[in-house]
Amino acid sequence: MNYRKLGKSGLLVSEVALGNWITHGAQVDDNTAQACVNAALNAGISTFDTADAYSETRAESVLGHCLKGIRRESIELCTKVFHPTGNGHNDRGLSRKHIMESCHASLRRLQTDYIDIYYAHRFDTTVSLEETFVAFSDLVRQGKVLYIGVSEWTADQITQGSALARELKVPFVASQPQYSMLWRVIEAEVIPACEREGIGQIVWSPLAQGILSGKYAPDKPIPEGSRASTAAGSPFFKRLAGQWLNKEVLQAIEQLGPIAQKCSLTLSQLAVAWVLQNPQVSSVIIGASKPEQVLENVKAAGVSLDAEIIMQINNVLKDVAQFDASKTG
Repeated sequence: MNYRKLGKSGLLVSEVALGNWITHGAQVDDNTAQACVNAALNAGISTFDTADAYSETRAESVLGHCLKGIRRESIELCTKVFHPTGNGHNDRGLSRKHIMESCHASLRRLQTDYIDIYYAHRFDTTVSLEETFVAFSDLVRQGKVLYIGVSEWTADQITQGSALARELKVPFVASQPQYSMLWRVIEAEVIPACEREGIGQIVWSPLAQGILSGKYAPDKPIPEGSRASTAAGSPFFKRLAGQWLNKEVLQAIEQLGPIAQKCSLTLSQLAVAWVLQNPQVSSVIIGASKPEQVLENVKAAGVSLDAEIIMQINNVLKDVAQFDASKTG
């Protein structure tokens, strides 16, 4: 495993991180979750990502249990706040009340005294940015949070937040956007804004919800047990992955197979390695429903793809990849 600086901060994160959205507390049982976390730790993964709203808060509890007994200083534990965590009218958003209450609840579920990176899971148009960042600032000064991040914020929102963070002396160092060979909307605006502000990218969905794994073929049924078969009823999954489940995209992905073979990589490893070629990416979050998936994808860490390979990949996907910066968020 290699480790990279997160933006201009002093924090090192593992090139591959393990996330537990839709797995822990939902798709996999607790024993499998433990096996996946153990595989990640054994492979050198030190960065673990979750959120208070994942699996209706169960994901944090499962991860906290899986990491119990691990030397706390040896890992980077990241979680998020924004989405609903209950039925109350204040159980959501980025108000001071919800941030403070959610942080304390996350600490209890994760069985830890502090969070390494605490993300604003989305931008809250109903709350002033100052209220949000003052709350974050207080958590940092209390020692309950070390660094602040945001997920799926636009370049303008990141720039505004950075100005407030400097004023309040809050270490705003991380952006967590979706990024893959097929979803490149952050390249035009978000990445340049983050580079100016010293913010690193810890990206999610490098396999485009499994579409880039190569398991889906044009004109063939969706494989049983695949993410598309188990999560097909989810509106969020349909929005993310449904757009790629068409003949044109799947035919293009088939053309990546020989390129992966040329690099002695699986298609999944090629997809993760491609994301890591971007120097502004500090870490790539992978999900896993079994430890073998962790062991496969972690092999993308440290892989260097030459310019010719990158050009071949980009040429194959240029007509099916999404570049529209307005789709951020």
